[in-house]
Amino acid sequence: MLGLAALFVVTAQMAGACIAPEKPYLPERPEDVRAYADLLRADFEAYIADIQEYFRCLDAERQRAFFEAQEVSRDYERMVDILE
Repeated sequence: MLGLAALFVVTAQMAGACIAPEKPYLPERPEDVRAYADLLRADFEAYIADIQEYFRCLDAERQRAFFEAQEVSRDYERMVDILE
């Protein structure tokens, strides 16, 4: 049973590895946007790059979870066969 608990911990850690980036701040006042244009532009460009990486991470986690679910389903079927 310890192996199963370890699997849950590893799975939770992997799922937690995909961390969404923080949404960039955009000031309300146009004069503030102009005053901080370089910083704001850099924040938005960083967000766009980070969100793309986040989507790739989610896609990889989805694929990993799908294959794991298939394996668990086969294991369950095997267990049911043994118990019959």
